[in-house]
Amino acid sequence: MDSTKFSSFFGNVPTFTIPGRTFPVETFFSKNVCEDYVDGAVKQALQIHLQPDDGDILVFMPGQEDIEVTCEVLTDRLGELDNAPPLTVLPIYSQLPADLQAKIFQRAPPGQRKCIVATNIAETSLTVDGIMYVIDCGYCKLKVYNPRIGMDALQIYPVSQANARQRAGRAGRTGPGKAFCLYTQRQYTHELLPATVPEIQRTNLANTVLLLKSLGVRDLLAFHFMDPPPQDTILNSMYQLWILGALDGTGELTALGRQMAEFPLDPPQCHMLIVSAEMGCSAEVLIIVSMLSVPSVFYRPQGREEEADAAREKFQVPESDHLTLLHLYNQWKANNYSSSWCTQHFVHAKALRKVREVRQQLRDILQAQRLPLVSCGTRWDTVRECICSAYFQQAARLKGIGEYVNCRTGMPCHLHPTSALFGLGSPPDYVVYHELTMTSREYMHCVTAVDARWLAHLGPMFFSVKETGKSNRDKKKEAAVHLQRMEEEMKEAEQKMAEEKRKRDEEVPVKQEIATPGLNTPRRTPHRLGL
Repeated sequence: MDSTKFSSFFGNVPTFTIPGRTFPVETFFSKNVCEDYVDGAVKQALQIHLQPDDGDILVFMPGQEDIEVTCEVLTDRLGELDNAPPLTVLPIYSQLPADLQAKIFQRAPPGQRKCIVATNIAETSLTVDGIMYVIDCGYCKLKVYNPRIGMDALQIYPVSQANARQRAGRAGRTGPGKAFCLYTQRQYTHELLPATVPEIQRTNLANTVLLLKSLGVRDLLAFHFMDPPPQDTILNSMYQLWILGALDGTGELTALGRQMAEFPLDPPQCHMLIVSAEMGCSAEVLIIVSMLSVPSVFYRPQGREEEADAAREKFQVPESDHLTLLHLYNQWKANNYSSSWCTQHFVHAKALRKVREVRQQLRDILQAQRLPLVSCGTRWDTVRECICSAYFQQAARLKGIGEYVNCRTGMPCHLHPTSALFGLGSPPDYVVYHELTMTSREYMHCVTAVDARWLAHLGPMFFSVKETGKSNRDKKKEAAVHLQRMEEEMKEAEQKMAEEKRKRDEEVPVKQEIATPGLNTPRRTPHRLGL
């Protein structure tokens, strides 16, 4: 943490430094620019392993794919060497099942060395004893939000200098260590940023804007942030909230918006929960929202991908990924929340237990808001309509085989291979999606098929059904009336704000002071000192 930045933001408050109990770490930079970081890391790990010194190795890689490839290549190369000492290669990333994650903390058998290949989860979140060597590939995965097209891009970026120092420091936790960086000293000094771009500047701020509005902050663009986010992102977030009905035409919080602010969720999910109570399907939507609040519950272990896919297919509901999640939870509940059932069906038991906790918390908030918990039984079309009411602004229409385009922006969107709608004989004409992420291409995550009439009914500001006998002139008249109403609302709001400001100015109490001669006279320092 950059303590000086925090100190100056809060008015130069004093800082208290607690020294860390670390041993000296020697850092070695690469002589030449590394072209292939996986190959470079494998070579460096083998070089360390074949030396007689003790100590385990920690290799940093950007993501799951790189980790799996690194582990495979390292094991293969080790097998090609004659009389090589044994090496235990262990991966660690967030999607790995808990029992395999726990392996990295077990001590290696006597005479064996451990080599842990990790994402930046091992940078701060967990500490493994016995690490003496760190190999840093110099890259990490970051999610960056683009407000213009409403898409998250999960891509590989170079780490910052602060990340690099933190990674090197992992080698000095239990004794003196060595850090090997797969980039040159010049790249470290001139090409790496001093610190990672703060998350507030690269994420969707709809939730933050809703919170600030509920706290009574009027002018968000003038709000004093420590790291001000881009103006586009704030305006886009306000627009999203207006679409959902959380803000009125003048940017003030509505009654629905105040209710949405009570839930610790993304605004579309808050909206979906509140609307579900009116539509009579809040029990189902509560489960779906809880399932969306944890990372993916399915996993595909290496070497058993086909088995995992076959198990996943059992739960798939052809019209919707949201309903697939609901179906999975109901099946888990029917099997008495069993962990062995999860293992058998390639599902994270830990993630589902977390879902159950989240569901209980959200249920308490629903009760506090006096919203009824009702089930729609098997009428799952009602649930799909409720999902459409929250995500109509993220609607896409069919363009080709498995390819969609966003109805508003024209952005190409693709069904993810893990989606329940992927590979259907006749894909639906219109879908809504939970989020759009750019990896190798633009993939929609958590997709639900919707009826075109629902879009026109629930999102009239974007969609309308073509009506016979209605001319363009009538449409223009309607638009003009709507614009006039908006302008009148704005004038009313401006008058109200001016009135409030005038009242505040009138209420300022007059300070009464006894005038003291010379009290406010500026003191001049004499040119020369003397008696």
